[in-house]
Formats: sequence, structure tokens, C-alpha cells
Amino acid sequence: MADKKKEEYKVVKDIEDLPGVGEATAEKLRHAGFSTLEDLAAQLPSELAEAADIRVDIAKKIVDAAKDAIDVDFETGLDILKKREVVTKITTGSKKLDELLGGGVETQALTEFFGKFSSGKSQMGFQLSVNVQLPPDKGGLGRKVVFIDTESTFRPERIKQMAEAKGLDPQKVLENIYVMKVENSDHQILVVEKLENFVKKENVGLIVVDSLTSQFRADYAGRGSLSERQQKLNRHVHTLQRIADKYNLAVYFTNQVMDNPGILFGDPTIPIGGHVLAHAATYRIYIRKSKDDKRIARLVDSPNLPEREVVFRVGQEGIKD
Repeated sequence: MADKKKEEYKVVKDIEDLPGVGEATAEKLRHAGFSTLEDLAAQLPSELAEAADIRVDIAKKIVDAAKDAIDVDFETGLDILKKREVVTKITTGSKKLDELLGGGVETQALTEFFGKFSSGKSQMGFQLSVNVQLPPDKGGLGRKVVFIDTESTFRPERIKQMAEAKGLDPQKVLENIYVMKVENSDHQILVVEKLENFVKKENVGLIVVDSLTSQFRADYAGRGSLSERQQKLNRHVHTLQRIADKYNLAVYFTNQVMDNPGILFGDPTIPIGGHVLAHAATYRIYIRKSKDDKRIARLVDSPNLPEREVVFRVGQEGIKD
């Protein structure tokens, strides 16, 4: 009886402190990307069971216990304002594009560029990978990059050109970009879930995912698998947002598009990912080709900026006005 009471009033500070979680189960949970009580409390038991390869009834007990162990603390608007004082911006290389984004690509935010093939989405990812390494007085963060390559688009030769145009040592710039080529959507999810320690150790200031949706489209084709795809995509982007908030870094991702047959007048181009990405992205920019090397960027969605368009160039030296 005494042992039961002792277990009941045990202070829960870590995963191992949860009732029914031993060393082996804790290892399974961490391997699946659930390293904190908050991670567990936010999961559906069925999803946790699948991800960690445990029984659903055990997963339900773990989720319920994690919820009980967490105190819900509200923050005031002033608290959040103070937290946002550390938010910084990375220059795109174009003053007009920076103005469109309220000063550049923001930390603690998810910035999405969507558009058709060769519209310049990957080029923007390359440019930001260079610019984030600039000192703060030149529009950078002086930090490193994680580049998640889902379509074999990463080109070190292009990075070299852009670095030289900025007066940087191309070799050092490339050494500060950590590239991971993912094979499928599960691999992509796993890479992001295991990023935290690496981000902290290597002082990463930018995560680029090019593109976010291509592997999910390939792995979950057809309407029958749409629901599962959207659930996994939702969890994936929320993991990216949590890392961005925790380490004050920027997340830039590209997205593919398709034509909506229901739109008879105007541009039928819409981004992949549906409402999941529409709600997850802090800033959504639709980018399309114009004459020569000109591109048109339209801010489609933002929590604090008006919708408008600007024109910029994608030249040999990179992104510029």
C-alpha cells in the first residue's frame, strides 16, 4: 500500500517518471522523437502507438499521465512581446523583397515560397543559406545552415557563385551548410525530429527544406491516403515551428503547386498541402517568372503585413533588385 502511494505522489519530471514507462519504453519514445513530457501530452494515443511501436492502451496511459504532469501556464501579451524582442531577420538580397517580408526572413517563423518549376524557389533557399552566414550588420545572423534536400536540388556550385558575389570565402560558406538528402517522407520526418541536439551544438540559424511536400506527395498518392498524409504533414510542420521558437532560428521551405480546375478566371495555381500548410506557414509567398531574369513575388498570407507584390531578379550573382 505504501509503495502504491509513493508511486502515486511521485514527482514527474522526465519520461522515465511516467507510470508504466521503463528504460526500454523510454528509449522507444525518444527514438521516435518524443523527448519531453510536452511532446507526449500533445499526441493522439493512436499516433504515439504507431510512431513508438507500443500498444495503444499503453500509449493512452502515457499521454494521460503526461497531460496530468504538465502545468498549464498562461503568458501575458507583454511576456510574448519581450520574447519577440530577440526575433531577427535574414536579408534575401533584394531590398524590395525584404520590405515585402517586413525586413527579411524572420526567425521563430516558417516562411513558405510556392510556385511553378524554375520560378526561383530553390535559388532563394541557396541565397538564404549564404546570407544567414553574414554578420548581423550586413543582414545575416552569423550562424550555420541545415539544408534538407528532398528533390536532389542542392547545388554547391551555385552556393559558390553567390558566396563570391557577397565577398565571402566559398569553402567556409559550404562548410557551414549541413545537407541531408532524404529518401522518403518518413526519413524526412525522422531527420527533423532528431535535429534539436544538432541545431544547438552547431549554432544553426536557418533550416531550409526544399521541397517540403514532394516526398509526401510521392508516398501518399490518391484520395484514400490523403487523411494520413495531412496528419503526418501537420505534425512535421509543427515540429519545425517548435524548433524555430526554441532556438530562435528561421525556417524556409519551398512548396510545389498544382492547377485548380475549379478556377475558371484568373491564375489557377494553388500550393500543395491544403489547409495544413495554409495555417502552419507564418509567411506565404507566391513566386512566378516574368521577363528575362525577373521574378514577381506576392505575399499571400501574413499575420501582420498587407498582401502586395514586388519584382526582383535572380541573376548569376544571386537574388537582387
